[in-house]
Amino acid sequence: MKMQIPIYHVDAFTDKIFCGNPAAVCVLPKWLADETLHAIAKENNLPVTAFLVRHDNQFDIRWITPEYELDLCGHGTLSASYVIFNYLEPTWQKVDLQSRIELLQVARTNDFITLNFPAKNIESFESPLLKEGLGLPFKESYQHKKERCLIVYETEEEIKKLKPDIQLLKKLEHRGITVTAISKEVDFVSRTFYPQKTISEDPATGASHCLLIPYWSKKLNKTKLHGKQLSERGGEMVCEYKNERVLISGKMVLYMHGIITV
Repeated sequence: MKMQIPIYHVDAFTDKIFCGNPAAVCVLPKWLADETLHAIAKENNLPVTAFLVRHDNQFDIRWITPEYELDLCGHGTLSASYVIFNYLEPTWQKVDLQSRIELLQVARTNDFITLNFPAKNIESFESPLLKEGLGLPFKESYQHKKERCLIVYETEEEIKKLKPDIQLLKKLEHRGITVTAISKEVDFVSRTFYPQKTISEDPATGASHCLLIPYWSKKLNKTKLHGKQLSERGGEMVCEYKNERVLISGKMVLYMHGIITV
């Protein structure tokens, strides 16, 4: 028997459609087989599809890209929370989301939704391949558990004109590469690349801010920060560094609501 699944297409970290980072949110009555979830994500062909299953007053959440499943996804969590707060439980101001890894707390205030994510430690590292792949000399380079790189440049202009060699960067073991610089308009700017993904530059990335917020908080000696992601679609984050956690706030806009049949 065919199942009908509500689906929402949400643009996150923006208040304008066609901007920010798009995500699909599918609300399931129960978990489907992994191959079905991956097939849905591939068919949606968006940077991520967030799947929700309700358990009393909280939800289980998983994030799946067309290529693989994620352990944490900022814009997918933001989009899923937007659906919960606006369509599933419009009176709620807070919600707990249980991922495969941890319990995530999300709250809303007016037009903003705030993610409470873990801050991620970084360590210095060097890679000739990274230098060649990015093309422009950088000031500092860090990594988090060989999972993600954080590369610091001198100026915002360097971030804007960066044209990385994605094929070369695919040889790195790191899944994500975030480049950043101080900004005159806001506190910092960034761009994030995922060489293994079909969409190699992420439009607006919550997960990268688990590294960006602690770095810039210490560098600028302030706990509240304003960041912009300089992708083609763009993204804007209101950030706070708080007791080994990072608070990432953003706006969202609904593009589409429909039903899929599987």
